[in-house]
Amino acid sequence: MTEQLTKHVWAIPDGSAPLVPNVGIIVGSKSVLVVDTGMGARNAETILKEVAKVGAGKPIYIVSTHYHPEHDLAAHAFPKDSTMIRSKDEEQDIAKYGLNLADRFAGMSPLNAELLKDVKYRPADITFEKDYVLDLGGVKAKLMAMGPNHTFGDTAIFIEGERVLFAGDIAMRGQPAFASPESNLGHWLASLHALEALKPVHVVPSHGPRGDIAIIKGYETYLGQIRDRATALKKEGKSQADTVTAITAEMAAQSPDKNRIGGAIKVAWNEAAG
Repeated sequence: MTEQLTKHVWAIPDGSAPLVPNVGIIVGSKSVLVVDTGMGARNAETILKEVAKVGAGKPIYIVSTHYHPEHDLAAHAFPKDSTMIRSKDEEQDIAKYGLNLADRFAGMSPLNAELLKDVKYRPADITFEKDYVLDLGGVKAKLMAMGPNHTFGDTAIFIEGERVLFAGDIAMRGQPAFASPESNLGHWLASLHALEALKPVHVVPSHGPRGDIAIIKGYETYLGQIRDRATALKKEGKSQADTVTAITAEMAAQSPDKNRIGGAIKVAWNEAAG
């Protein structure tokens, strides 16, 4: 199940299953960092079994790439002596939205309801503003507050020295989702440029297949195209609705999810100068 990417970094792939994240396990000589937890105690148990194979007996740190249930809502089932790290922006998302999304997910299927029964957000032991460097012993993980992109509190994790990037939902192969009222297309492009500048060799997204820096460049191209076309159409006097219709049709071949591209176009139109 667990696949080794570099000397210190492993990943549990999601198999592109819905509402399942790619999980990262970074093992140093002193401690272990887990990136994203899945939903509920059952997923925590699965991850901890894999942690025991590669980092048995070492203290565990936990970080989530954002507050959505499949990324954070098994942390409460990790050992009590493990350490939860979140950005202050992600803490703000949790305070604002609570378990609203978890309740929605639970209503989607009996399995989700079972996984999400009695879940809660584990209180953070460490919070940070912009970035936080965690020394695991022989390897360092840089945790970076990146929002507002997919959510207000997006976090990316870069394993320094091994050039592995856990990109969250900021860069994936699937279409980006503007999931927050604060989501900002211009900021998202700036975040992508910042992640590209790290020159990662391995890019592990929240969901879907892993890859390399091409994953980041793919999002840059996609969002840049939407921004440029929305700006041009708005300058021509097109309404937001007409702009959504036009760009959705133009990009239909590469963007089958009309809701996701529609959300991106609306944000781009709102940000464009009239």
